[in-house]
Amino acid sequence: MYTQESTRAAARGLIDAIPDVVEEFRCPICKKASASYDSLRRHYDECHQEDIPPMMVALTLNGRHTELLVPQHWSLQRALQFKLGLTGAKHMCDKGVCGSCTVIIDGSPALSCTTLVVECHGKDILTVEGIAADATWKPLVDAYCRWDAMQCGYCTPGFLVTAKALLDRNPNPTIEECNEALAGNICICGTYPRHATAIVEAALKIAEDSQAKGGAA
Repeated sequence: MYTQESTRAAARGLIDAIPDVVEEFRCPICKKASASYDSLRRHYDECHQEDIPPMMVALTLNGRHTELLVPQHWSLQRALQFKLGLTGAKHMCDKGVCGSCTVIIDGSPALSCTTLVVECHGKDILTVEGIAADATWKPLVDAYCRWDAMQCGYCTPGFLVTAKALLDRNPNPTIEECNEALAGNICICGTYPRHATAIVEAALKIAEDSQAKGGAA
């Protein structure tokens, strides 16, 4: 049975499993293993002159430093799913119009399907798994459940990530401000009226929790 506690633990497990450094430098064309990235580059110069070698990308993902060896044409969404096992950023339209793949890059919501992973070198990235693993955002998840702000759920991670980014910059948004922030997220099930209501309710609860913690300290 799924509960918020079990889901939070599962999200934390995925984050903890993110590798710190690249341990295998394997050619994606001929599968030859190299001892280092420099060796892999030399292998391309010798054997695959007409091909573009993969790149090393270092970033902070959900609070963890990680390094990736990825083809230069890969999107961030593809790298999250196929390199790191983080499936929260959904592959849906793949054209940057639906918002289902939304992540937060250096504090701002961004579409991971139209962002090359090589563009993310040195950046801080938060996915829905990072939000799920942080109990601070439990009120947002609770409010989404209470107001049935999802049906099939495929678009929900993108909405939650966008909502989190909104609350980071505006802890007390109005319904109109919520709707404006969510304008880039599409829900084929048509749950739009519920999202803003859930976010406003969550904002109040998060503020109450923050005040309670401050008073306890």
